[in-house]
Amino acid sequence: MSAHDVTALTDTERIGTGQIDAGQADPARNDTSMAVAQRIMARCDELGTHSAMEGGIERVYLSPEHAEVDALAVGWMSEAGLTTWQDASGSRIGRLEGVRPGLPALILGSHLDTVPDAGRYDGPLGVLLAIEVARRIGASGRKLPFALETYAFHEEEGVRFGATLLCSRALAGTWTDDLWELRDADEISVRQAFETFGLDPQKVGDAARSSQDSGPRGVVGYLEAHIEQGVLLEDADRPLGVVTSIAGARRFEITITGEARHAGGTPYSRRKDALVGASEAVVAIERIGKEREVIATVGQIRVEPGGVNVVPGKAVFSLDLRAEFDQKRDDAWVLIQAALEEICTRRRLVLGIKQNHQARSVSCAPRLMDAVRTGIQQATGLAEEPMRIWSRAGHDAMAVAEMCDIAMMFVRCHDGISHAPDESVLVEDVAVALDAYEAAVWALAEDYRS
Repeated sequence: MSAHDVTALTDTERIGTGQIDAGQADPARNDTSMAVAQRIMARCDELGTHSAMEGGIERVYLSPEHAEVDALAVGWMSEAGLTTWQDASGSRIGRLEGVRPGLPALILGSHLDTVPDAGRYDGPLGVLLAIEVARRIGASGRKLPFALETYAFHEEEGVRFGATLLCSRALAGTWTDDLWELRDADEISVRQAFETFGLDPQKVGDAARSSQDSGPRGVVGYLEAHIEQGVLLEDADRPLGVVTSIAGARRFEITITGEARHAGGTPYSRRKDALVGASEAVVAIERIGKEREVIATVGQIRVEPGGVNVVPGKAVFSLDLRAEFDQKRDDAWVLIQAALEEICTRRRLVLGIKQNHQARSVSCAPRLMDAVRTGIQQATGLAEEPMRIWSRAGHDAMAVAEMCDIAMMFVRCHDGISHAPDESVLVEDVAVALDAYEAAVWALAEDYRS
């Protein structure tokens, strides 16, 4: 990955080129952008040592590892000059007051939980960038026209209980009672895990905020920095991009049932092979995904009874279907369903379909996207428009969008690798992301005042 033209400018250089007002710089700052970026990288490494997985990284909701990294976040937020507390869902929050105490807040957030065998930057990078932006703004001596809050969510990935975005849903006020009975692999319910962790299930509603509230529980918007988890920025040799929207997803469990019989004694003409039917279905799903320009992924498949000399009687597989726009995704599903029905009818198989997840696509708010765009242009010193990208992956911002305007900034990651140990970012990109994130907050402050 090239670091060409991405090294962050110093405050003095940016003031000299007219890219920021001199009042936005802190003359007494001891840390350069690169020094702060190196601190962020080191802290990502430190977070990676807190894991339930031997030889890899795994942190799930309401676990001992959740408590360990939450304690680190407390220290880092406090060191940055923020008042900090834990909300009713287990998220860690830090707050910097604005021109007067008790104002609604602009939230900067991301998550600290991980998938199994994770990388170090998916989530933590955004949390740590938010803390350092708050530190800088607090040290600048200037006051924002709103409060600034940093959120470290602890349940974005959905690994433990199978439901994603639990903490950000609590923030948005969209937590539902059916979530309490979800269970992990050890049959521990969400309710039981809450109580064991020291949280009160009856108070989860206290985590909710509102964009209509004019007091300290009010929210003026939400910004999230996150690694791209794709290759577009790297292919274009850009360090940062503006997110335009987040894909809407639907997930299905598809069951194809045939007849289990002895492999040696059953001729092809008599077979009702569920696995062969499922294999044809998977190929059809890929074809339709490519033709309709949607993302269609079969990530799991299991076969019953599973004997090496038995014609498979049942195949069960997953389908993750997502697109930039919900209608495009849903139109592709109509074609996929028709293809599955045709395959099963022709092969004398029985088709079963169960949808187990649906999330609408979310558009970023133009005024917040403009602030992110301005921040990127100021930090990179480039007059050209930053790259605009729709997010193929889900993020906490999706849930928060139910409550307030949202926007996101993507940071380049090497080869688009994520959810894997080889996840990698450049320290130079982290430095320029820090400057862009801070500049975006100041740009939004100017817009807010006007």
